[in-house]
Amino acid sequence: MTFDADARDGVFMDRALELAARGLYGTTPNPRVGCVLVRAGVVVGEGWHERAGEPHAEVHALRVAGERARGATAYVTLEPCSHTGRTPPCADALVAAGVGQAVVAMQDPNPLVSGQGIARLRAAGIPVAVGLREAQARALNVGFVSRMTRGRPWIRAKVAMSLDGRTALANGVSQWITGEAARTDGHRLRARSCAMLTGTGTVRRDDPELTVRLVETWRQPARLVVDNRLETPPDAKILRGGGTVLLTVCTDESRALAYREQGVEVVVLPAAANGRVDFEAMARHLGARAFNEVTVEAGSRLLGPLLEAGIIDEFVFYVAPALLGEGAAGVIQVEPLTTLSARFRLAVDSMSPVGEDWRIVTRTVRGE
Repeated sequence: MTFDADARDGVFMDRALELAARGLYGTTPNPRVGCVLVRAGVVVGEGWHERAGEPHAEVHALRVAGERARGATAYVTLEPCSHTGRTPPCADALVAAGVGQAVVAMQDPNPLVSGQGIARLRAAGIPVAVGLREAQARALNVGFVSRMTRGRPWIRAKVAMSLDGRTALANGVSQWITGEAARTDGHRLRARSCAMLTGTGTVRRDDPELTVRLVETWRQPARLVVDNRLETPPDAKILRGGGTVLLTVCTDESRALAYREQGVEVVVLPAAANGRVDFEAMARHLGARAFNEVTVEAGSRLLGPLLEAGIIDEFVFYVAPALLGEGAAGVIQVEPLTTLSARFRLAVDSMSPVGEDWRIVTRTVRGE
């Protein structure tokens, strides 16, 4: 059974999306989902998925609504699950509660669900409308969708740079090109990420922690270092506190053991033709670890090869209204291009001021 959602339904779905966004920092590896229950035009229950392993959005909303859920319309940002994982199926919970109809923003790309939750509702005689605010729901779960459909996370690169495209002075100094507001916003990207990725060159030069410190979160992302020869300094900050993985092609067990004794995980990946980590294999490995979103904070010598390999899906540029001049470090280091047609094209998603700087969000354009 189906029905068509209208403008009035959009108001309640917008609220469900607002609720889903409250789980931005904590639901990994699960998707971010919100649910609103409405009866006779009045909201009787709301909920969102807060943490993996805890009740889903629909369950929270049903608990608030109680008996008022019977005959209500359920607005859900993602198809209710139909399988038993760490929690029971939400589709069954909605049926048992006696909801009258459902509006679902998008079908779940998870093969374990993939239309089955909607089918369960319809089989129980509950009309379902699908597709209202689908673009917004998909954007909220861009990493989850990527992992379910491509087997790899959504990989974004965060870059702080001057107006003339420089990321550091010639002597390596880069703190701070952008202002405090931009740095805080960058920590929001870290907080929503399953993992942070950098290279051993950046670790040697800047000794970053790559932890979330400027915004409140209960969960820290994993920290990944591309270290082809296992040369990360043993006293590097990024190795402290657990949750660090070195991604390498080095098979020297004695080198690996020294890191493992510090509690650092060492993963040997296939090598590309150049003898370094095969980035396609790396992306698949990260997907297998159930990472939805990975944010790269690295120098031009890693960003360039990642871009050339087609691994970067999105760039988030924080642009300071300043000029660093000739000789300062650039954003990417790639093989010299001989034609403009070979340039790396980016599609601008948004531009907005962040304090005294600008944030430009772009997606890489492929296949053209």
